[in-house]
Formats: sequence, C-alpha cells, structure tokens
Amino acid sequence: MYEFRDRLAEEWGLDLIISRNEEALADGMGPGVGSKLDCCTALKTTALKQCIAKHGFDALLLGIRRDEHGIRAKERHFSPRDQQFRWNYEDQPPEFWDQYNTTFPPGTHLRIHPLLHWTEADIWRYVAREGIPVVDLYFAKDGKRYRSLGDEDITFPIDSTAASVAEIIEELETTRVPERAGRAMDHEAEDSFERLRADGYL
Repeated sequence: MYEFRDRLAEEWGLDLIISRNEEALADGMGPGVGSKLDCCTALKTTALKQCIAKHGFDALLLGIRRDEHGIRAKERHFSPRDQQFRWNYEDQPPEFWDQYNTTFPPGTHLRIHPLLHWTEADIWRYVAREGIPVVDLYFAKDGKRYRSLGDEDITFPIDSTAASVAEIIEELETTRVPERAGRAMDHEAEDSFERLRADGYL
C-alpha cells in the first residue's frame, strides 16, 4: 500500500505529507503493545492531530461513507470539530433536503465528507467508469482479498474470488459480509471505533 501511495504521489506530482507520532514510537508503541484502541489512538489519531496543528489546516476533505460503520452514519457532510479536533457526535448540525451549514464559529475545525451518501458499490462503479488506479490488495489472490485496508496486524482478508473491478462489483451485489468484517478494531469492543472517531480519528 505504501509503495502504491508513493508511486502515485510521484507520478501525479502530489504534495504528500507523512506524519508520525515520534514520541509514541520512541516509547515503544506499535503492533501488539496495549489494546488496538491504544495503538490506533497513539499512532493514528494523535499523529493526525499533530499534523493538523503543525500545518494549520482549517478543514480536511475525506472519503468516508455512512454505510461503512454505524458511527459514521452520524456524520454530516460538513462536520464540525472543536479546537482539539474532537467530534461531538451527539451535537451535529441538521442537514435537511441537502441544505448544508458551512458557517461555523472561529476556531472550528471541519471534516468535509462529499461521499458520505455513497455506498461501497458506488465507489467501485466510479472506479470502473473513471479507470482509477487501485492497490492490488483489493483483488483476490488464493481465494482471499481485502475489502477494507488498515494496519497489517489488525486488518485481515475475506474469502473472495473477485480478481477484477467488475468481479468486485458483481460480488457486492450479492454478499452479506460487512465491509469491515476483516477489521479487528470492529470486534474488540462495541464502542472502540466510536471512541476513536470522537477523539479525532478519520
């Protein structure tokens, strides 16, 4: 996945920013240390907060979807965070009839989700239509493929024979396996992902 990212960044001339929580890494945080929630908080959420603060980003444009996970169903297209980038999922602005609130008090950090209403199948149909490059981990090898990508130690493949974009679309039309079935975080505790997102995780 990193090779794919780096190659496209170079080919497309992208301004790639990589942020790491060096203090947590120096203290030995990593796969197998503490709970999966502790590891993700230290190496992902805190690293993201450090990056936002360092570069002074007022908003992030993201590709999450409501159908990925129950907690993401509580998101808004324009989703405010506080000055520590925390998300109060119990106090979100209404977005009725595609009317979006884009005006927030000074100091508000925004997460903007233009694909919030899309489905997993919508994504793959768009990939097919536009010929978008895809990391090959999504395609089946030896009867397994990934539907959701994350850290190596907490992300596992599912049973599948879909080895092309067309076959993935066909598979999604009949499968009853959840998209994040291979993500260990979703099986650790019922509210693990909710707590991560409330604290600032993507």
